[in-house]
Amino acid sequence: MEKLVITGGTPLKGEVTINGAKNAAVAILPAALLINGITTIENLPNISDVKLLCEIIEELGAKITWVGKNTITIDARNITSTRAPLELTRKFRASYYLIGALLGRCGDVQVGMPGGCKLGARPIDQHIKGFEALGAHVEVGQGNITATCKELVGTNIYMDIVSVGATINVMLASVLAKGTTIIDNPAKEPHIVDVANFLNTMGADVRGAGTDVIKINGVEKLEGNITYSVVPDQIEAGTFMLAAVASRGDLVIKNCTTKHLECISAKLLEIGAHVEELDGDTIHVWCDKRPSKANIKTLPYPGFPTDLQPQMGVVLATAEGTSIINESIWESRFQYTDELNKMGAKITAQGKTAIFEGVDSLYGAPVCATDLRAGAALIIAGICAEGTTEVYNLEHIDRGYENIEEKFRSIGANIKRVKEEDPNKNLVEMSE
Repeated sequence: MEKLVITGGTPLKGEVTINGAKNAAVAILPAALLINGITTIENLPNISDVKLLCEIIEELGAKITWVGKNTITIDARNITSTRAPLELTRKFRASYYLIGALLGRCGDVQVGMPGGCKLGARPIDQHIKGFEALGAHVEVGQGNITATCKELVGTNIYMDIVSVGATINVMLASVLAKGTTIIDNPAKEPHIVDVANFLNTMGADVRGAGTDVIKINGVEKLEGNITYSVVPDQIEAGTFMLAAVASRGDLVIKNCTTKHLECISAKLLEIGAHVEELDGDTIHVWCDKRPSKANIKTLPYPGFPTDLQPQMGVVLATAEGTSIINESIWESRFQYTDELNKMGAKITAQGKTAIFEGVDSLYGAPVCATDLRAGAALIIAGICAEGTTEVYNLEHIDRGYENIEEKFRSIGANIKRVKEEDPNKNLVEMSE
């Protein structure tokens, strides 16, 4: 068992460079299976979700070559299977994008039920509704999702709820469908636009991504032998912006798309931090005083992202006054508040609302990452806290952040990854 050991109390200062977006990468990799050719993907985050997806894709018969730390080629000319194994797909949520891609290309696919962070009910009914509207037959049972079709035909699909996953999956399934598909009420997140741009680079005809209506004109085939660079990660950039404020630090954050960060910048300015856009891909964030209180409600893009809610919670835990966060996306997103309370925070969470009574400071404690973004929040809390913090369950964090401890160390954090010598002893102590 590994853990992160953090000695807190040092403001973060310096420059940090953002990697490619996890949420775009895990959709673009399956999308590459739509072509009978070779794709080169650059600016790919070197994280466990990406590595797992590459393993699954190779199980299906494609050949993957790592050209560098963040660049791969995918040769999808010899797909030998459309059955993705349950033991791999259950480890992360985005494995369901294989359904849309393989249904679109092969008309037949079986994928084990996806896993991922336990954030409450995460139904895939909007995905199934979209596939069936296009003409597929979908069955769910025995831990698998099976979809088949003789032919996919474009149609109008209305998303009953704004769903990133369903929007992308319908896009993947419909680019090779006959006729035109219209998606009403789609998600608008930056990675939706990035996936659409990737598909269009391959010869698809996707229009309106990032707006209220997406129109996909089906094409007969997609082109191979393309190179594409993944968009910078909005959530990683936001994580470091919030870390700068929480630690009363001063960070220049490079290789980010500043337009995607406007909702975070607005809240940081509201609580008294400073945000300066240096150019289209660099942002400067600093804070030299205790932040003021704020009320936050998570919303689909362009609203405040649910994936930055825990990190914002750390900022509000030591802000002046009483703050309220309303989580409108996931009902179990506040699991991290119990861990922050172990560090001296005063947070009361019930249902989708949490009340943060700001304290002067946090103190170190052993804590467990309950999900990916909670893990990032606990690292930030450890950096801000007095004393030593030990963060466990690093497998959650490694799913979405590349070399996170090295990045934090490069900007002044006292943080190291170590192997736990006697994990049972610590787990007993944490439960007491």
